[in-house]
Amino acid sequence: MTRLRQFDALAACAHLARRDKGLSRVMAEVGDLQLEVRRNRSVFEYLGRSIVYQQLSGKAAATIHGRLLDLFARRRLHSARLLEMPLEQLRSAGLSRSKCLALYDLAERAVTGVLPDTRALHKMSDQQIIDCLSEVRGVGEWTAQMLLIFYLGRPDVLPTRDLGVLKGYQKMRALRELPDPSRLARAGLRWRPYRSIATWYLWRCLDITLPTT
Repeated sequence: MTRLRQFDALAACAHLARRDKGLSRVMAEVGDLQLEVRRNRSVFEYLGRSIVYQQLSGKAAATIHGRLLDLFARRRLHSARLLEMPLEQLRSAGLSRSKCLALYDLAERAVTGVLPDTRALHKMSDQQIIDCLSEVRGVGEWTAQMLLIFYLGRPDVLPTRDLGVLKGYQKMRALRELPDPSRLARAGLRWRPYRSIATWYLWRCLDITLPTT
């Protein structure tokens, strides 16, 4: 497993602590940054797993994903082999019809070279990647943003529609209501160019008890 970051964690945390006192308090309570960038799969495999996991609990998704991998040699998703599989075979793993169609679309793009590989992604901007990957059936902005953070290690990504991030921001600011994504986007301007790190801490904020004073 390869773990790669495209930023200096200490410098990023120091920057955020200077720019936002509320976030600094969260960071102090959560502790050291543990954001891991894992690149032990191809882009095709990463997105395939993301499609399987959508709208499922972690345990159920892991079971279905495991059954899907069992259909492939060495338990690694292969685009050409997936395209050869009949729908019924994919469905036997527990996948819905819509997810099967999404996997077929993803595999077709991989086989034809439309889906960028890791090297190509490194040459693209964050927004270019989001726009490109969002064209894949079953892959939206959020999935592309997760790839940017956890697969490519991009430091400045803020998923403003992620419920966990919104709840973390609500808790950090002691807001009575869940903030609008536009408010989170405006707040995130002060966290640039390390909004991915702020995102991670807002997720972790939900796991801690913040001091009242």
